[in-house]
Amino acid sequence: MAMLWKFMRVAKYSKTALSPKVKVRGIPTHSRHSSSKSVPSDSAASAPCSNTVELLGKSYPQDDYSNVTEKILSKVGKNLHNRKHHPLWLIKEQVKEHFYKHYLGRRGTPLFSVYDGLSPVVTVQQNFDSLLIPQNHASRRKEDNYYLNREHMLRAHTSAHQWDLIHSGLDAFLAVGDVYRRDTIDNTHYPVFHQMEGVRLFSCHELFSSIKDGEGLQLFEQGHRTAHKQECHTMEAVRLVEFNLKQVLTKLMTHIFGDGLQVRWVDCYFPFTHPSFEMEINFQGEWLEVLGCGVMEQQLVNS
Repeated sequence: MAMLWKFMRVAKYSKTALSPKVKVRGIPTHSRHSSSKSVPSDSAASAPCSNTVELLGKSYPQDDYSNVTEKILSKVGKNLHNRKHHPLWLIKEQVKEHFYKHYLGRRGTPLFSVYDGLSPVVTVQQNFDSLLIPQNHASRRKEDNYYLNREHMLRAHTSAHQWDLIHSGLDAFLAVGDVYRRDTIDNTHYPVFHQMEGVRLFSCHELFSSIKDGEGLQLFEQGHRTAHKQECHTMEAVRLVEFNLKQVLTKLMTHIFGDGLQVRWVDCYFPFTHPSFEMEINFQGEWLEVLGCGVMEQQLVNS
């Protein structure tokens, strides 16, 4: 069983069927298990010619879906979140420090590995299909994304890497990177921004070991989907995962913004988590959404 969480615009602001694990969603940074190196900014991209787009050392043939602009191409590879002392780097390091200090594995090493150098160029399958996003979902529109062609695009969220990282055998990780959406520019929106995301998978033992008589509790059942749980999860498991998820994120936000922080949770919908929540904090007298999170759809873990 798993849980997942993801910071939104940081500038303003958790096998086989019924596997013994549940998944949660989370946060990003740079670390001991970093799987790839940051792409250097020099000559990272070139303007599209008539037939191909040259980006990060690769060529992508253009077709009727190609809509990435020269202006956006010039932003790819800057990796501001990896530039020492940049505000985004400072936030990343603050989050990483918090997770390394408070969440340790059995050998005393950090529980969460960190990935902050993954390529922003992903396939449409990674960005949408692997997250159960329907073919007709509005988020796939050309008007909302930067497509290199029908098969490749600039990632619209760090969730595009979830399936690959889980498939590699990771149970807990943080991912951070630049993401791209065709947003109208205003005081809280820009076509290029950054996300920090975390995922954690729980085994039955990990979830229930601290509960009295917890050995009799189960992660899974043959049940029905309700507003509060997926059909395959027991209510006891969902309640514990939800409590853990909200506690982890509240502690993190308090670490970033300080004690006395006012927090509220809002029920919401994401195609890849259920139940799903958005976290809002009272910042300078205004309620501000800072992240989305939820219990990962078991189908994603099983896949």
